[in-house]
Amino acid sequence: MRLALYQPDIPQNTGAVLRLAACLGVGVDIIEPCGFLLDDRRMRRAGMDYLAAVDWRRHPGWDAFRADLGGEDAKERLILLTTGAETPHHLFAFSAHDVLLLGRETAGVPPEVHAAADARIRVPMRAGLRSLNQAMAAALVLGEALRQTGGFPDDGAGGTTE
Repeated sequence: MRLALYQPDIPQNTGAVLRLAACLGVGVDIIEPCGFLLDDRRMRRAGMDYLAAVDWRRHPGWDAFRADLGGEDAKERLILLTTGAETPHHLFAFSAHDVLLLGRETAGVPPEVHAAADARIRVPMRAGLRSLNQAMAAALVLGEALRQTGGFPDDGAGGTTE
C-alpha cells in the first residue's frame, strides 16, 4: 500500500504524511510540481528524523507517476480521496496493493486525474463543512485500509487485531 500526493501545496502536510508513512511502513509518491521546495525546512521540521525511514519517490509529473505504476498488468489500484465521492471510506473494500491518492490542498485534482482513478472515496463529515486537513484525511483512510488488509506493522507488543 502507498500514499500519493498530487502536487502538494503545504510542506507541513507533506512532512506529516511522510512521518505517518514512516511509522506505518507504507511508501509515498510525490507527484510534482509542488507548491514548495521539497527540501523546505518546514517539511523537514514536520517530518523530523522520520524522513530517512520512509520509502518516498518523486515523480516529475502525472504522466511519469502513471508510467511508474506498472501499466495494464499492475496490481495497484488508484484510489482517489475526494469530497465529491459517493462511497464512504469505511464502506470501501481496500486491497494491500492500493495507492491512496490525495489531491492538492488548494485545488484537489484536475478532471483527467479524477477520471484515471479506479475508485473514489470520501471521509464522511458533518454537513456544511468543506474538508479535513490532508494529513488528517490520509491518516484516517490509511488506518482503515491497513485495518482491512492486515497491513499494520508488527510493533512487538504482542497485541492482536480482529
